Amino acid sequence: MKSLIIVEDDPGLQRQLKWSFDGYEVHIVGDRKSAINCLRKTSAPVVTLDLGLPPDPTNVSEGFATLQEILNLIPQTKVIVVTGNDDRENALKSIELGAYDFYQKPIDPDVLRVIIERAFNVHGLEDENRRLHIMQRNSPLDGVIANSPEMLEICRIIEKISPTDITALLLGESGTGKEVLARAIHALSDRSGEKFAAINCASIPENLLESELYGYEKGAFTGASKRTVGKIETANGGTLFLDEIGDMPMGLQAKMLRFLQERVIERIGGREEIPVDVRVVCATNQDLEEKIAQGEFREDLYYRISEISINIPPLRERAGDAVLLAWSFLKKYAKQNTSKVSGFTKEALKAIEGYNWPGNVRELENRIKRSVVMADDQMITPSELQLTEGSEDVMPVNLREVREQAEAKAIIRAMSFVGGNVSKAADLLGISRPTLYDLVNKYGLK
Repeated sequence: MKSLIIVEDDPGLQRQLKWSFDGYEVHIVGDRKSAINCLRKTSAPVVTLDLGLPPDPTNVSEGFATLQEILNLIPQTKVIVVTGNDDRENALKSIELGAYDFYQKPIDPDVLRVIIERAFNVHGLEDENRRLHIMQRNSPLDGVIANSPEMLEICRIIEKISPTDITALLLGESGTGKEVLARAIHALSDRSGEKFAAINCASIPENLLESELYGYEKGAFTGASKRTVGKIETANGGTLFLDEIGDMPMGLQAKMLRFLQERVIERIGGREEIPVDVRVVCATNQDLEEKIAQGEFREDLYYRISEISINIPPLRERAGDAVLLAWSFLKKYAKQNTSKVSGFTKEALKAIEGYNWPGNVRELENRIKRSVVMADDQMITPSELQLTEGSEDVMPVNLREVREQAEAKAIIRAMSFVGGNVSKAADLLGISRPTLYDLVNKYGLK
């Protein structure tokens, strides 16, 4: 039920109002302190407030003080001031102070109910508008959909490094969203108004990659019929994103090192040094230190591109993010395809949460896109995702179940640490032996 606070010190009116508004969750209080405490606990959207409150019910000062404290605590609260029959001046003053409306005694419950219901409706509309406004705000990190502590920490790192020109290296498995984060770094930087140029070092043959990066002069080689500007020069003033830099050929790595050190380039077939002011962000799914040990990647280039390294965890290690991303992709592709699909079955959500996602975010996006297109009903099922329902290890949503699972795992871990000694395990867990025995029996850990 809708929560309603009635601030009234008259016992007779308290009883009348309580029974008049039995369709609401009514909280009746008689003074300012009780009203504020009740509002803190319930966050009630609507409050009716009698201006004449103790310790001086014949004066309106305590009522006005209560009104201001309510609005200071939760400004969105709709306060309906109840005044005496000949007290229009204070009623208007309360509106000036921020009250939603006023009602003059004697109280007609039917009329007051209409005012209260209208206040609830207005509060609901305003709350929806605020929610939509927050959803529609454009943020450079909007493309990063995450709620796991690991990804939120990465977002904080990106916010810190973006205003600088530090060269960043993004490390992570394929499909974890490295380019999304690179674009976020660019969007949060002072270079956001300039070009973001991306090139995948693994997708271009070695003999073409150099010309793609540095450009070439007319006649530099067969087929070079005109001067062509490369990606590095294109990104001048902006950001250059070198994806899969671990696949860059050794011969080109030396030339890349010189560019990073000197910030100058020469087009193929040219003799002129061209200064370039560019922010560099690199990414790879390979272990560069291992490649260095194998002689496949230059150590000096590694230290040049990794002024700061950011390790992006795979989707399977980001608790809760798979379901969050699934909802986002569903809305995106349902809108693109004018689909009637509006959600997932409970089994589908369990399957999404329990699956290992070897292809990370890219695999999840592809499965959701296909399911939206192929779905027969409004709700996507595990079969349409081509997944089986999640295992029993999936974390339950119920808080009590989460707590019980955590307690059981802690007991098992403590017992393994002390070789099954109950007394030592109890000391390690900070509980008594009888309590530990009770928990062992409760969770069937014998």
